[in-house]
Amino acid sequence: MFTCGPSVYQRAHIGNFRTFLFEDILARYLEYTGHVIKRGMNFTDIEDKAIREAQKNKTTVEQLAETNIRIFVKEMNILSMRMPDYLHKASECVDEAAALIKQLLDRKIAYWHKENVYFDPLKFSGFGKLYGLDMSQWPLKKKRFHKDTYPGTQWNLGDFVLWHGCKRGDKYCWDTKIGKGRPSWNIQDASIIRKYFHETLSIYCGGIDNLYRHHDYTLAILESVRPYAMAKFWLHGNYLYVNGRKMSKSKGNILYVDDLRKQGYDEKEIRFFLVYGQYRERMNYSDRQMQLIADKLRTFKRLMRRIDARSSGKADSQGKIVQCLRKSFRRHMDNDLNVKGAFDELHEIVSDVKIDELNPPAASGIINTLKEIDEVFKVVF
Repeated sequence: MFTCGPSVYQRAHIGNFRTFLFEDILARYLEYTGHVIKRGMNFTDIEDKAIREAQKNKTTVEQLAETNIRIFVKEMNILSMRMPDYLHKASECVDEAAALIKQLLDRKIAYWHKENVYFDPLKFSGFGKLYGLDMSQWPLKKKRFHKDTYPGTQWNLGDFVLWHGCKRGDKYCWDTKIGKGRPSWNIQDASIIRKYFHETLSIYCGGIDNLYRHHDYTLAILESVRPYAMAKFWLHGNYLYVNGRKMSKSKGNILYVDDLRKQGYDEKEIRFFLVYGQYRERMNYSDRQMQLIADKLRTFKRLMRRIDARSSGKADSQGKIVQCLRKSFRRHMDNDLNVKGAFDELHEIVSDVKIDELNPPAASGIINTLKEIDEVFKVVF
Protein backbone atom coordinates (compact mmCIF):
# COMPACT_ATOMS: atom_id res chain seq x y z
CA MET A 1 0.00 0.00 0.00
CA PHE A 2 1.40 3.39 -0.97
CA THR A 3 -0.05 6.74 0.02
CA CYS A 4 0.95 10.11 -1.41
CA GLY A 5 2.53 12.08 1.42
CA PRO A 6 2.61 15.81 2.08
CA SER A 7 4.43 18.45 0.09
CA VAL A 8 6.43 19.94 2.93
CA TYR A 9 6.99 23.41 1.47
CA GLN A 10 4.07 24.28 3.76
CA ARG A 11 2.47 23.00 6.94
CA ALA A 12 -0.23 20.33 6.57
CA HIS A 13 -3.75 21.61 7.32
CA ILE A 14 -6.81 19.65 8.47
CA GLY A 15 -7.87 19.03 4.87
CA ASN A 16 -4.57 17.25 4.24
CA PHE A 17 -5.00 15.28 7.43
CA ARG A 18 -8.47 14.19 6.36
CA THR A 19 -6.82 12.28 3.50
CA PHE A 20 -4.01 10.87 5.65
CA LEU A 21 -6.52 9.74 8.29
CA PHE A 22 -8.75 7.92 5.81
CA GLU A 23 -5.62 6.05 4.72
CA ASP A 24 -4.78 5.30 8.34
CA ILE A 25 -8.29 3.95 8.93
CA LEU A 26 -7.98 1.83 5.77
CA ALA A 27 -4.69 0.28 6.87
CA ARG A 28 -6.01 -0.38 10.38
CA TYR A 29 -9.22 -1.95 9.08
CA LEU A 30 -7.33 -4.22 6.70
CA GLU A 31 -5.29 -5.41 9.68
CA TYR A 32 -8.50 -5.90 11.68
CA THR A 33 -9.73 -8.22 8.91
CA GLY A 34 -6.54 -10.27 9.00
CA HIS A 35 -4.32 -8.70 6.35
CA VAL A 36 -0.65 -7.88 6.79
CA ILE A 37 0.13 -4.36 5.63
CA LYS A 38 3.36 -3.06 4.15
CA ARG A 39 2.89 0.67 3.66
CA GLY A 40 4.97 3.44 2.15
CA MET A 41 4.54 7.21 2.09
CA ASN A 42 6.76 10.04 0.87
CA PHE A 43 7.67 13.57 1.81
CA THR A 44 7.88 15.85 -1.24
CA ASP A 45 10.69 18.07 -0.01
CA ILE A 46 12.24 19.25 -3.26
CA GLU A 47 10.07 20.92 -5.93
CA ASP A 48 9.47 24.30 -7.56
CA LYS A 49 7.11 25.40 -4.77
CA ALA A 50 9.63 24.52 -2.07
CA ILE A 51 12.36 26.55 -3.74
CA ARG A 52 10.07 29.58 -4.11
CA GLU A 53 8.80 29.31 -0.52
CA ALA A 54 12.33 29.03 0.85
CA GLN A 55 13.42 32.13 -1.09
CA LYS A 56 10.35 34.01 0.13
CA ASN A 57 11.08 33.11 3.76
CA LYS A 58 14.84 33.68 3.42
CA THR A 59 15.67 30.14 4.47
CA THR A 60 16.89 26.97 2.76
CA VAL A 61 14.73 24.22 1.28
CA GLU A 62 16.26 21.82 3.80
CA GLN A 63 15.36 23.99 6.79
CA LEU A 64 11.86 24.64 5.44
CA ALA A 65 11.26 20.91 4.92
CA GLU A 66 12.66 19.87 8.31
CA THR A 67 10.45 22.38 10.12
CA ASN A 68 7.29 21.20 8.38
CA ILE A 69 8.21 17.51 8.65
CA ARG A 70 8.77 17.92 12.39
CA ILE A 71 5.33 19.52 12.81
CA PHE A 72 3.72 16.89 10.58
CA VAL A 73 5.16 13.95 12.53
CA LYS A 74 4.16 15.59 15.81
CA GLU A 75 0.59 15.99 14.57
CA MET A 76 0.55 12.44 13.19
CA ASN A 77 1.20 11.30 16.75
CA ILE A 78 -1.41 13.68 18.19
CA LEU A 79 -4.01 12.23 15.81
CA SER A 80 -3.00 8.61 16.54
CA MET A 81 -1.79 7.98 13.01
CA ARG A 82 0.39 4.93 12.60
CA MET A 83 3.80 5.52 11.05
CA PRO A 84 4.22 3.90 7.61
CA ASP A 85 6.91 1.24 7.23
CA TYR A 86 8.66 3.48 4.70
CA LEU A 87 8.53 7.24 5.11
CA HIS A 88 11.23 8.93 3.04
CA LYS A 89 12.00 12.30 1.56
CA ALA A 90 12.14 12.60 -2.22
CA SER A 91 15.63 14.11 -1.86
CA GLU A 92 16.80 10.76 -0.43
CA CYS A 93 15.86 8.93 -3.64
CA VAL A 94 17.43 11.15 -6.31
CA ASP A 95 19.71 8.39 -7.62
CA GLU A 96 16.69 6.10 -7.99
CA ALA A 97 14.89 8.84 -9.92
CA ALA A 98 17.88 9.31 -12.22
CA ALA A 99 18.13 5.55 -12.86
CA LEU A 100 14.43 5.42 -13.70
CA ILE A 101 14.75 8.36 -16.07
CA LYS A 102 17.71 6.65 -17.78
CA GLN A 103 15.53 3.61 -18.44
CA LEU A 104 12.84 5.83 -19.95
CA LEU A 105 15.45 7.57 -22.11
CA ASP A 106 16.86 4.23 -23.27
CA ARG A 107 13.34 3.13 -24.29
CA LYS A 108 12.73 6.41 -26.18
CA ILE A 109 9.70 7.16 -23.98
CA ALA A 110 11.49 10.16 -22.52
CA TYR A 111 13.85 12.58 -24.27
CA TRP A 112 16.20 15.47 -23.62
CA HIS A 113 15.17 18.98 -24.59
CA LYS A 114 17.89 21.48 -23.79
CA GLU A 115 18.86 20.71 -20.20
CA ASN A 116 15.60 19.01 -19.14
CA VAL A 117 14.12 15.54 -19.65
CA TYR A 118 10.47 15.15 -20.70
CA PHE A 119 8.06 12.20 -20.82
CA ASP A 120 6.08 11.78 -24.06
CA PRO A 121 2.61 10.46 -23.09
CA LEU A 122 1.93 9.39 -26.68
CA LYS A 123 4.65 6.75 -26.27
CA PHE A 124 2.66 5.07 -23.47
CA SER A 125 -0.37 3.10 -24.63
CA GLY A 126 -3.36 3.90 -22.44
CA PHE A 127 -2.11 7.17 -21.02
CA GLY A 128 -4.78 8.83 -18.86
CA LYS A 129 -6.65 5.56 -18.24
CA LEU A 130 -6.93 6.16 -14.51
CA TYR A 131 -8.64 9.52 -14.87
CA GLY A 132 -10.39 8.60 -18.11
CA LEU A 133 -8.65 11.24 -20.20
CA ASP A 134 -10.02 11.68 -23.73
CA MET A 135 -6.85 11.29 -25.78
CA SER A 136 -8.69 12.26 -28.98
CA GLN A 137 -8.36 15.85 -27.74
CA TRP A 138 -4.56 15.64 -27.66
CA PRO A 139 -3.03 18.52 -29.68
CA LEU A 140 -1.24 17.72 -32.92
CA LYS A 141 1.45 20.31 -32.19
CA LYS A 142 3.98 19.21 -29.57
CA LYS A 143 3.83 21.07 -26.26
CA ARG A 144 6.08 20.79 -23.24
CA PHE A 145 5.18 21.66 -19.67
CA HIS A 146 8.21 22.68 -17.65
CA LYS A 147 6.90 23.21 -14.11
CA ASP A 148 6.41 20.59 -11.41
CA THR A 149 2.77 21.57 -10.89
CA TYR A 150 0.25 23.98 -12.34
CA PRO A 151 -2.75 25.67 -10.71
CA GLY A 152 -6.29 24.44 -11.28
CA THR A 153 -7.71 21.10 -12.33
CA GLN A 154 -7.27 21.26 -16.09
CA TRP A 155 -5.04 18.78 -17.85
CA ASN A 156 -1.80 19.88 -19.46
CA LEU A 157 -2.07 18.20 -22.84
CA GLY A 158 1.57 17.74 -23.69
CA ASP A 159 4.90 16.32 -22.53
CA PHE A 160 5.65 16.67 -18.82
CA VAL A 161 9.01 17.28 -17.18
CA LEU A 162 10.89 14.47 -15.42
CA TRP A 163 14.24 16.15 -14.74
CA HIS A 164 15.20 19.77 -14.19
CA GLY A 165 18.73 20.19 -15.51
CA CYS A 166 21.01 22.37 -13.41
CA LYS A 167 21.17 25.97 -14.60
CA ARG A 168 23.53 28.75 -13.64
CA GLY A 169 22.70 29.96 -10.15
CA ASP A 170 20.67 26.87 -9.18
CA LYS A 171 21.26 25.92 -5.54
CA TYR A 172 19.54 22.55 -5.59
CA CYS A 173 21.32 20.16 -7.93
CA TRP A 174 22.53 16.59 -7.53
CA ASP A 175 25.33 14.83 -9.42
CA THR A 176 23.84 11.69 -11.00
CA LYS A 177 24.44 9.25 -13.86
CA ILE A 178 22.33 11.45 -16.15
CA GLY A 179 24.07 14.67 -15.14
CA LYS A 180 23.47 17.49 -12.67
CA GLY A 181 19.93 18.49 -11.80
CA ARG A 182 16.93 17.55 -9.68
CA PRO A 183 13.96 15.23 -10.17
CA SER A 184 10.57 16.70 -11.00
CA TRP A 185 7.58 16.16 -8.72
CA ASN A 186 6.04 13.53 -10.99
CA ILE A 187 9.04 11.19 -10.94
CA GLN A 188 9.44 11.26 -7.16
CA ASP A 189 6.68 8.87 -6.05
CA ALA A 190 7.62 6.46 -8.81
CA SER A 191 11.26 6.39 -7.73
CA ILE A 192 10.38 5.72 -4.07
CA ILE A 193 7.91 2.98 -5.01
CA ARG A 194 10.47 1.38 -7.31
CA LYS A 195 13.02 1.35 -4.51
CA TYR A 196 10.83 -0.34 -1.88
CA PHE A 197 8.07 -2.24 -3.70
CA HIS A 198 8.88 -4.89 -6.29
CA GLU A 199 5.42 -6.10 -7.26
CA THR A 200 1.99 -4.70 -8.10
CA LEU A 201 0.74 -2.59 -5.22
CA SER A 202 -2.51 -3.77 -3.69
CA ILE A 203 -3.69 -0.20 -3.07
CA TYR A 204 -2.54 3.28 -4.04
CA CYS A 205 -4.08 6.22 -2.17
CA GLY A 206 -4.13 9.98 -2.31
CA GLY A 207 -6.30 13.06 -2.40
CA ILE A 208 -8.78 13.53 -5.24
CA ASP A 209 -6.64 16.36 -6.64
CA ASN A 210 -3.98 13.73 -7.47
CA LEU A 211 -6.26 12.43 -10.22
CA TYR A 212 -5.28 15.50 -12.25
CA ARG A 213 -1.79 15.52 -13.74
CA HIS A 214 -0.20 13.28 -11.14
CA HIS A 215 -1.32 9.70 -10.60
CA ASP A 216 -1.68 8.97 -14.31
CA TYR A 217 1.83 10.36 -14.73
CA THR A 218 3.21 8.12 -11.97
CA LEU A 219 1.39 5.11 -13.42
CA ALA A 220 2.69 5.76 -16.94
CA ILE A 221 6.26 6.16 -15.69
CA LEU A 222 6.33 2.91 -13.74
CA GLU A 223 4.33 0.79 -16.18
CA SER A 224 6.70 1.91 -18.94
CA VAL A 225 9.59 0.11 -17.24
CA ARG A 226 7.80 -2.73 -15.41
CA PRO A 227 6.01 -5.69 -16.98
CA TYR A 228 3.09 -5.53 -14.53
CA ALA A 229 0.37 -3.16 -13.37
CA MET A 230 1.30 -0.48 -10.86
CA ALA A 231 -1.66 -1.02 -8.50
CA LYS A 232 -4.84 -3.11 -8.27
CA PHE A 233 -6.95 -0.46 -6.57
CA TRP A 234 -6.77 3.34 -6.51
CA LEU A 235 -8.53 5.18 -3.67
CA HIS A 236 -8.89 8.96 -3.56
CA GLY A 237 -10.18 11.00 -0.63
CA ASN A 238 -12.39 13.99 -1.38
CA TYR A 239 -11.89 17.58 -0.24
CA LEU A 240 -12.60 19.10 3.14
CA TYR A 241 -14.23 22.51 2.72
CA VAL A 242 -14.52 25.23 5.36
CA ASN A 243 -17.92 26.88 5.57
CA GLY A 244 -18.65 25.71 2.04
CA ARG A 245 -15.42 27.02 0.49
CA LYS A 246 -12.12 25.38 -0.42
CA MET A 247 -9.29 26.10 1.96
CA SER A 248 -6.72 28.54 0.64
CA LYS A 249 -4.34 31.21 1.88
CA SER A 250 -6.05 33.80 -0.31
CA LYS A 251 -9.39 33.13 1.39
CA GLY A 252 -7.77 33.14 4.83
CA ASN A 253 -9.69 30.02 5.86
CA ILE A 254 -6.94 27.46 6.38
CA LEU A 255 -7.30 25.54 9.64
CA TYR A 256 -4.61 23.56 11.43
CA VAL A 257 -4.81 20.94 14.16
CA ASP A 258 -3.63 23.56 16.66
CA ASP A 259 -6.58 25.82 15.78
CA LEU A 260 -9.07 23.14 16.80
CA ARG A 261 -7.17 22.32 19.98
CA LYS A 262 -7.24 26.00 20.94
CA GLN A 263 -11.03 25.87 20.57
CA GLY A 264 -11.11 23.21 23.29
CA TYR A 265 -11.32 20.01 21.25
CA ASP A 266 -9.07 17.11 22.23
CA GLU A 267 -7.08 14.97 19.81
CA LYS A 268 -9.67 12.17 19.67
CA GLU A 269 -12.47 14.61 18.86
CA ILE A 270 -10.40 16.15 16.06
CA ARG A 271 -9.56 12.73 14.64
CA PHE A 272 -13.21 11.71 14.89
CA PHE A 273 -14.41 14.79 13.03
CA LEU A 274 -11.94 14.16 10.20
CA VAL A 275 -12.81 10.45 9.76
CA TYR A 276 -16.56 10.68 10.45
CA GLY A 277 -17.87 10.31 6.92
CA GLN A 278 -17.11 8.35 3.77
CA TYR A 279 -13.78 9.20 2.19
CA ARG A 280 -15.12 9.69 -1.36
CA GLU A 281 -17.66 12.28 -0.23
CA ARG A 282 -16.88 15.96 0.17
CA MET A 283 -16.84 17.07 3.81
CA ASN A 284 -17.52 20.51 5.22
CA TYR A 285 -16.12 22.09 8.38
CA SER A 286 -18.08 24.65 10.34
CA ASP A 287 -18.00 25.54 14.02
CA ARG A 288 -21.52 24.12 14.37
CA GLN A 289 -20.68 20.85 12.60
CA MET A 290 -17.50 20.40 14.62
CA GLN A 291 -19.45 20.88 17.86
CA LEU A 292 -22.20 18.43 16.86
CA ILE A 293 -19.75 15.70 15.89
CA ALA A 294 -17.63 16.18 19.03
CA ASP A 295 -20.82 15.96 21.14
CA LYS A 296 -21.76 12.71 19.38
CA LEU A 297 -18.42 11.20 20.40
CA ARG A 298 -18.74 12.48 23.97
CA THR A 299 -22.20 10.90 24.30
CA PHE A 300 -20.86 7.58 23.05
CA LYS A 301 -17.95 7.68 25.48
CA ARG A 302 -20.32 8.31 28.40
CA LEU A 303 -22.21 5.15 27.44
CA MET A 304 -18.88 3.27 27.34
CA ARG A 305 -18.01 4.41 30.84
CA ARG A 306 -21.38 3.22 32.18
CA ILE A 307 -20.96 -0.20 30.56
CA ASP A 308 -17.34 -0.44 31.68
CA ALA A 309 -18.40 0.24 35.27
CA ARG A 310 -20.44 -3.00 35.17
CA SER A 311 -17.71 -5.14 33.56
CA SER A 312 -15.60 -7.64 35.44
CA GLY A 313 -14.44 -11.23 35.28
CA LYS A 314 -14.33 -13.36 32.15
CA ALA A 315 -15.87 -11.65 29.13
CA ASP A 316 -18.76 -13.16 27.21
CA SER A 317 -17.28 -12.91 23.71
CA GLN A 318 -20.19 -14.64 21.96
CA GLY A 319 -23.15 -12.72 23.37
CA LYS A 320 -25.93 -11.46 21.12
CA ILE A 321 -24.92 -7.80 21.48
CA VAL A 322 -21.25 -8.57 20.81
CA GLN A 323 -22.07 -10.47 17.63
CA CYS A 324 -24.39 -7.68 16.50
CA LEU A 325 -21.63 -5.08 17.02
CA ARG A 326 -19.08 -7.06 15.00
CA LYS A 327 -21.49 -7.81 12.17
CA SER A 328 -22.64 -4.20 11.92
CA PHE A 329 -19.08 -2.86 11.94
CA ARG A 330 -17.94 -5.22 9.19
CA ARG A 331 -21.01 -4.55 7.03
CA HIS A 332 -20.47 -0.78 6.93
CA MET A 333 -16.68 -0.85 6.68
CA ASP A 334 -16.83 -3.40 3.87
CA ASN A 335 -19.11 -0.94 2.07
CA ASP A 336 -16.21 1.18 0.78
CA LEU A 337 -15.03 2.18 4.26
CA ASN A 338 -18.23 3.85 5.45
CA VAL A 339 -16.97 5.08 8.84
CA LYS A 340 -20.01 7.25 9.51
CA GLY A 341 -22.45 4.41 8.89
CA ALA A 342 -20.39 2.06 11.05
CA PHE A 343 -20.11 4.44 13.99
CA ASP A 344 -23.76 5.51 13.86
CA GLU A 345 -25.03 1.94 13.96
CA LEU A 346 -22.64 1.00 16.77
CA HIS A 347 -23.95 4.03 18.66
CA GLU A 348 -27.53 2.94 18.01
CA ILE A 349 -26.88 -0.63 19.21
CA VAL A 350 -25.16 0.52 22.39
CA SER A 351 -27.86 3.13 23.08
CA ASP A 352 -30.49 0.36 23.06
CA VAL A 353 -28.62 -1.72 25.63
CA LYS A 354 -30.31 -1.86 29.04
CA ILE A 355 -27.09 -1.10 30.87
CA ASP A 356 -28.50 -1.47 34.39
CA GLU A 357 -29.52 -5.06 33.55
CA LEU A 358 -26.15 -6.13 32.08
CA ASN A 359 -24.28 -8.88 33.90
CA PRO A 360 -20.49 -8.38 34.31
CA PRO A 361 -19.38 -10.91 31.62
CA ALA A 362 -21.78 -9.40 29.06
CA ALA A 363 -20.54 -5.89 29.88
CA SER A 364 -16.92 -7.06 29.58
CA GLY A 365 -17.69 -8.66 26.21
CA ILE A 366 -19.16 -5.42 24.87
CA ILE A 367 -16.21 -3.35 26.10
CA ASN A 368 -13.62 -5.78 24.71
CA THR A 369 -15.37 -5.89 21.33
CA LEU A 370 -15.56 -2.11 21.12
CA LYS A 371 -11.88 -1.85 22.09
CA GLU A 372 -11.04 -4.15 19.17
CA ILE A 373 -13.13 -1.98 16.84
CA ASP A 374 -11.55 1.17 18.25
CA GLU A 375 -8.13 -0.10 17.21
CA VAL A 376 -9.44 0.93 13.78
CA PHE A 377 -11.18 4.17 14.78
CA LYS A 378 -8.78 5.23 17.61
CA VAL A 379 -11.29 7.74 18.96
CA VAL A 380 -12.92 6.16 22.04
CA PHE A 381 -10.51 4.43 24.43
